[in-house]
Amino acid sequence: MPGRHNPTLRQRRLGAELRRMREQAGLGGSELARALGVSPAQVTQLENGKSSVSADRLRTIAAACKCASQPLVDALAAMATDRGKGWWEKYREVLSADFLDVAEIEGHATRITTFTVVSMPGLLQTSSYASAMFKHGFPPLPQHEADLRTAFRLQRQRLVRSGEAPYSALIHEAALRIRYGGAQVLAEQLDSLVGDSEHPSIAVRVVPFDTEHFPGPSENLTYAQGPVPELDTAQADSSHGSHLFDSPVQLASYRVILERIASAALSEDESRDFIRSVRKEIKDKND
Repeated sequence: MPGRHNPTLRQRRLGAELRRMREQAGLGGSELARALGVSPAQVTQLENGKSSVSADRLRTIAAACKCASQPLVDALAAMATDRGKGWWEKYREVLSADFLDVAEIEGHATRITTFTVVSMPGLLQTSSYASAMFKHGFPPLPQHEADLRTAFRLQRQRLVRSGEAPYSALIHEAALRIRYGGAQVLAEQLDSLVGDSEHPSIAVRVVPFDTEHFPGPSENLTYAQGPVPELDTAQADSSHGSHLFDSPVQLASYRVILERIASAALSEDESRDFIRSVRKEIKDKND
């Protein structure tokens, strides 16, 4: 079977997990190839996500690598047999891979947690707020590009509003006060945030300015839980783009970071009242 030219993020992750499984077993690529009766090049193709693997072959690889985690093997087998295409694929020719990767991570998550510092979480932004962010970024985007990104962001939100993946949004107070698009756009966004916070599968918690220490990173952070902890993914934004982390050490570190952030955040009820108070401040200043 010819190799894939552009494997998806999920296909690359499956290959990376097979490589990690082999390395943890102390096997070289050639050793695994001999055990499977294939060429080393075929093992490389599998581990790069450029060749598909059947569930049976995957279980053979797991046995050769003496992988003792049956839940992990079962989850990887499910990944291997998943041939469905996500809604984000229709944007593949018009948006960069960073956008598609985030949507793909969210689309396969069992639970999502985010931490944002200077903007509302993308999964809870109103159309006006998202559009203002894209239009006033640097370098400025043409209108059609800003509209495309806004539409893509709003489509991502269907996942959490459907309740399919429980969502926890940790938001620094700074994000509640920066006026992307002006006071009216922010006021509408805060009203929307209060409404979302009452959704049964959405938890919104605020980290106030008066916390004793800054509890987390300065960049936006997403943590998407997989079917087993080994298949979790962390994603962080920076001025140079989106960065993905999936090694056990990295994931453990981000879990600790999110625990620290959560420990500094207000409760859900306190956060809802806090957001309303910020909304009232805006109204009082603009009446």
